[in-house]
Amino acid sequence: MSVSRKVTIADIARHVGMTNITVSRALNKPEMVRPATRERIEQAALALGYVPNAFARGLKRSDSRLIGVVTASLDNPFYAEMIKAISRHAKQHDYAIMLFDTDGDAHLESMAIDSLLSYQAAGIILSPVSDEPDYRPDYLTRLRASDIAVVQLDRTLYDSGFSAVVLDNLWAGERVARYLLTHAFTPERHTGDDRLLVVAGPEHSRISQERLQGVRDVLSAQADHLTIDVLWGDYTLAPAVTQVRDYLKRHGVPRAIFGLNQLITLGSLKALQEAGIAREQTRVIGIDRLPYLDIFDITVPCVVHDGYRAGAQALEQLLIQMRDPQAEPNTLTVRGELVT
Repeated sequence: MSVSRKVTIADIARHVGMTNITVSRALNKPEMVRPATRERIEQAALALGYVPNAFARGLKRSDSRLIGVVTASLDNPFYAEMIKAISRHAKQHDYAIMLFDTDGDAHLESMAIDSLLSYQAAGIILSPVSDEPDYRPDYLTRLRASDIAVVQLDRTLYDSGFSAVVLDNLWAGERVARYLLTHAFTPERHTGDDRLLVVAGPEHSRISQERLQGVRDVLSAQADHLTIDVLWGDYTLAPAVTQVRDYLKRHGVPRAIFGLNQLITLGSLKALQEAGIAREQTRVIGIDRLPYLDIFDITVPCVVHDGYRAGAQALEQLLIQMRDPQAEPNTLTVRGELVT
């Protein structure tokens, strides 16, 4: 038998001198075949190197074992942590993961959803490219019309009606502000030029708006003399470096810098380093853990969310929707903790 092509059921049938139907039953519905016949066919399949088409079998049984994960960026370590949890928990339930990294591209996101619809995936965990209220992707109608279970993770499509696992972004902003009040903007440090630089994501992102609102709510009530400067950008590292570098040239060093996610905070630190500004000159704080900084003996306070827990909860929510398509959509909120 040539090893250059895939072994089929017909190849096994010829090898054992039986019909294709008998071989197919032995491999797919073994309870319908006599033990001696089944053992002979299984041995032949093993000897010939037969690999079953799990996808095709899933379609025939209407029991897909495929879960799609669509994410806007694998560059973010927080997303990697969530995906690790999804993958591990899916394996425990005998599901395989098909991962799509859309790299923040709406067209790639639409193609990913259409691919999963065509594969008849059992469920989809989706972190869309945007959580802005006016982002209404063209695939939303097709996704709603399908019977595929959907759970959103971190970012959500406005008014989509799908279950979700989200972060408590308002609380995170409030917690950052309280930390700054006791470590950066204390009365004895008041200079008359107390500025907080917030390096944010897209201006209309609900995540950015909620985190910023949390900061403003606390500071406006307890330190109304502060000036809050906001740099709108995206959730990646390179734009944060450029924006903070330009800000430092124009306005000097602020009393504190708040990065709204890991990559933004890392970009801010890089800009400070390039400008030769010592970390003692400004207080930097961020949201979500900055990996590996301890190797360089650098400590940056962060509001840390348990990404592994969020991913595991998203998978559990998806399993509920898959078991009961009529289950009511549910939103779970993960609250972080300040780590200094």
